[in-house]
Amino acid sequence: MNIRPLRPLLALAILLLPSLRAASGVAGGGDPAAASKVIDLWPEGVPGLKPELPPEGIVNNRVVRVSHPTLTCYPAPADLAAGTAIIICPGGGYDHLSMENEGSAVAHWLNSIGVSAFVLKYRLKEYGAPAPLQDVLRAIRLVRSQAADFAVRPDRVGVIGFSAGGHVAACAATLYDDPDGKTGAKLDEVSARPDFALLLYPVITMAPPGVENGSRGALLGRTPTPDQLTHWSADQHVTRTTPPTFLVQAGDDRTVPADNNSVQFYLALRKAGVPAELHFYEAGGHGFGMTSRTRAAEWPLRAAEWLKGHGWLAK
Repeated sequence: MNIRPLRPLLALAILLLPSLRAASGVAGGGDPAAASKVIDLWPEGVPGLKPELPPEGIVNNRVVRVSHPTLTCYPAPADLAAGTAIIICPGGGYDHLSMENEGSAVAHWLNSIGVSAFVLKYRLKEYGAPAPLQDVLRAIRLVRSQAADFAVRPDRVGVIGFSAGGHVAACAATLYDDPDGKTGAKLDEVSARPDFALLLYPVITMAPPGVENGSRGALLGRTPTPDQLTHWSADQHVTRTTPPTFLVQAGDDRTVPADNNSVQFYLALRKAGVPAELHFYEAGGHGFGMTSRTRAAEWPLRAAEWLKGHGWLAK
C-alpha cells in the first residue's frame, strides 16, 4: 500500500488535534468560557446605527442582520502562545456570516499553533460600505491598543478572511489609512495596518470581469458608480506598504473566479514588491473553510509554515 498520498492528511490531522481539544474545552486551560469572551466593538455607539432594522438573527447556523459588531476572543494556550493575534473575517457574501466553519473553527486551529484569535462579527448588507471596513479597522486598532491585556505584541496583529470576509481583510490590508475607515474616535489615532494578511478564496474586485455580483450588490447596492467600483477593488490599492499576504484558491471555484480575484491580487502584490505566496489547488470549490475533502484541506499546514517562516510563531 502506498502511504505517501496520506501523509499530508495525516500531518493535517496531527496539526488539528489541539483544535479538536479546544472545541471540547480542553485547550486554554480546560475552561470553555476563556475561549468565548465577547467584546463590544463600539461601546461608545455604533457609527450610523440603524435602530429601525430588525434584530440580529441566526438562519441555518449563519448570523444575519448585524447591527452591533463584536469580537469573540479565543486566547492562545499559555504554553503555546507566540504573542501573535489574528482577526478572523468570516464570509457570507455580505449577506450573512459563516461564524462556525470560517470563524470559531479557524480560531481553534489558530490556537493550536499558538496564535490568539478574534472572530469579527461585522456589519453586512443592511449597512453596506464603508461599515465593514470601519469594523475591521476598529478591530485591529482595539487589539493593538490593548495588546498587553491580550498577551500579544502590537507588531504581530494580522487578519484572515474568507470569500467576502477575504474582501474585508484585503481592504484592511490596502485601505487601512482610508478616511472611510475612520469615525473621529480617539482610537483612530492607533495604526490600523495589519502586519500580515491571509486571504482564502477572497472577493477582490468589484469591477467586471470576474466580479462576484452578490457581494458587490450587498456592499455597494444595485447601481454603484465607476468611482465606487475602483475604490472598493482591493487590487487597485496595493502599494509597497501593503503587508505580506498569503492566498489560497481552488481552480474549480465557480463563485469567485480566481483569475480576476486571488491571482489579480497576487500579481499586484508582486508588482509592488510585497512578499506574497499563492497556493492554487486544482479542486476544492468555494467556501471550504476548515472542511475541504480535497487537497485544499492542506492549506492550514501551508499557512502555518508561512507564518513560521516570517517569525510570527516564534515566542
